[in-house]
Amino acid sequence: MIVGYLPEAELRIEAVDAWWRENRPAARQLFREELEAAIARALVAPLAVGVVYASIKGMRVRRTLLTKTCQHLYYSVDEEADELLIHAVWGAARGRGPTL
Repeated sequence: MIVGYLPEAELRIEAVDAWWRENRPAARQLFREELEAAIARALVAPLAVGVVYASIKGMRVRRTLLTKTCQHLYYSVDEEADELLIHAVWGAARGRGPTL
């Protein structure tokens, strides 16, 4: 299975990673490591890792929590294309989800 990223997701990942590196000097790599681990888990069991958050044009978008960095990872699975598509990374503390 390949991993694809929506452009907005790539931008948000870079922004969160940059913030984390600048503001958390004791754990500069933590966000990136936790994100990569969550994606790796989703690749192994894509329909078991996240809970269904929304349905967009018949595609179920799942959400899983990055517990140490308090970010949600939003992704969908296209079984025909054998792709895990990253839609967004969003701060869990915001109290609302991203526009998908």
